[in-house]
Amino acid sequence: MRKEVHTNLKFYDLLTEWNPFQLKNESYETEIADVIQAVHMYDHPLNLAKKIQSVYEFSFEKIIPLESCLEIAVALLKVKNQASCSL
Repeated sequence: MRKEVHTNLKFYDLLTEWNPFQLKNESYETEIADVIQAVHMYDHPLNLAKKIQSVYEFSFEKIIPLESCLEIAVALLKVKNQASCSL
């Protein structure tokens, strides 16, 4: 499996597990795709956290606390940095 695909699957798993609104039987497919794209664009946790917050707010019209978005942003960037270090 290509390294990029493996990394994106890790991002997907983290975001699926995160489930910011604790919804049952709810899919975040569109939001996850948007966030994965953002992870590839942003390197600073706060910038990524703000983007994550805006993606979910746009879809659900609810604001996730920035602290929660920052936690997932840090986790995602950690995966991204580990992947880039192993190239």
